[in-house]
Amino acid sequence: MIDSVVVQPTDVVRDLGVLLDSELSLKQHVNRTASTCFYHLRRLRQLKRHMNVEVMERLISAFVFSRLDYCNGF
Repeated sequence: MIDSVVVQPTDVVRDLGVLLDSELSLKQHVNRTASTCFYHLRRLRQLKRHMNVEVMERLISAFVFSRLDYCNGF
């Protein structure tokens, strides 16, 4: 109880965009990040016919590295 408010425990919380579970396994965070990445990579595939290979490679690399490097302080 905090200031007359009952606080209920939860299995997963989000902090700075990272999903933390009660065991600190990051399983749900990894699953959600992988799912989001696959979605966006499928969307990027639609641009393939409008760009050359070099530009597409840079675009995909920038996207993947930005997702992998987010909250890298753990």
